[in-house]
Amino acid sequence: MKMEKWLLIGSGGREYAMAQSLAKNVNREVFVAPGNPMMNVLERVETVDIDELDFDTLVEFALNNQIDWTVVGPEKPLSDGIVDRFNDANLKVFGPNQQAAQLESSKEFAKEVMQSANVPTASYATFSNHDEAFAYMEQHDFPIVVKLNGLAAGKGVFIIKSLAEARETLDSIYANDANQEILIEEYLDGQEFSMIVMVNGTDVITMPLAQDHKRIYDGDKGPNTGGMGAYSPLPQFGDDVLNEGLVKVIRPVLDEMHKRGILFQGFLYAGLILTKDGVKVIEFNVRMGDPETQVILPQLQSDLGEVIVNLMNHRDQKVEWQTKRYYLGNVLAAKGYPGNHKNGLQLPQFNDSNLALAYAGVDEQDEQLVSSGGRIMMVISADEDLKIAQNNVNQAIKNNVDSNDYAFRTDIGDKAFR
Repeated sequence: MKMEKWLLIGSGGREYAMAQSLAKNVNREVFVAPGNPMMNVLERVETVDIDELDFDTLVEFALNNQIDWTVVGPEKPLSDGIVDRFNDANLKVFGPNQQAAQLESSKEFAKEVMQSANVPTASYATFSNHDEAFAYMEQHDFPIVVKLNGLAAGKGVFIIKSLAEARETLDSIYANDANQEILIEEYLDGQEFSMIVMVNGTDVITMPLAQDHKRIYDGDKGPNTGGMGAYSPLPQFGDDVLNEGLVKVIRPVLDEMHKRGILFQGFLYAGLILTKDGVKVIEFNVRMGDPETQVILPQLQSDLGEVIVNLMNHRDQKVEWQTKRYYLGNVLAAKGYPGNHKNGLQLPQFNDSNLALAYAGVDEQDEQLVSSGGRIMMVISADEDLKIAQNNVNQAIKNNVDSNDYAFRTDIGDKAFR
């Protein structure tokens, strides 16, 4: 039997989990560009030293190595049009083209699509001028939300609680870029969660819901990060919430894109919030979430590659997920993240076979593997009891991680117990 060859673009914890999932099939080789050194430890996975934005070299690699399918992990190559480039070269690729990727790269485009499709979301106004934005805020109640229009790696959202804070935030935004476009939105109250689906046009495959924890400190305190941990599925929400997300958000948005002649293919991530008036949209991403991927994909019992191929060929399929256990993961971040942080830290060692690890910011220096970047790795436990999974992870981190070097939370999953 001929080995299938897959190329995965990206290098973080999300791509680590995707590579691991794809490589479960013994007839598949997975190349990850650029990947991280810990991916080479996975069976049937090999990293390739090509930058995720070097589209020419990536296309050339895919052609020269007869790659069957390419999957794109991060948002930047997607918004820069990597899928269009692969399509032009007649290469099979799973991910949205540049036009469809605007759902993430332009918050204004996403709002406009939602308005046309009658999808419930926060009311908003757009500004590209400090004084007009401030004048608008003076007329409105706090808290209020400010978002940078464009990609900000999960860090471009500010929840403003007072006029003084409004001035301070706007000052720092406009000191960086005098014409920065921002959205000012009403603050939505409720529990946030992530709904990720796999899409081909209007065909949709749902995944178990997850909940991300964006702030650096326990109790959702401190600055926003790319995500400090996640768990899935969510015991506090029934199938009705998943269904409401599908009926009120996902399908109408895909129908609206279809009406505009925009074909959406790939992962669509809806950041949702359950308010007293039902489910509303906070934001869209056009890729799987990181850290959510690391707790969602281990639940997949079908073959991820086959699911993608069947979906892209419009074939009927039944996708199997486990339903017995909760998966909970804690991120270990370099101390100081999301601000200035140390690099070159020794990686914590875990020897508990009941834990899974997903590696992200890792580099090789003098034949040693060390930390490189903000979020370094994720420690994951699965159990029929969510509280036990939480305790297992926290205990393992307490026993094996130096808190002078690494920052982490201990309350991942707490919202499920309220």
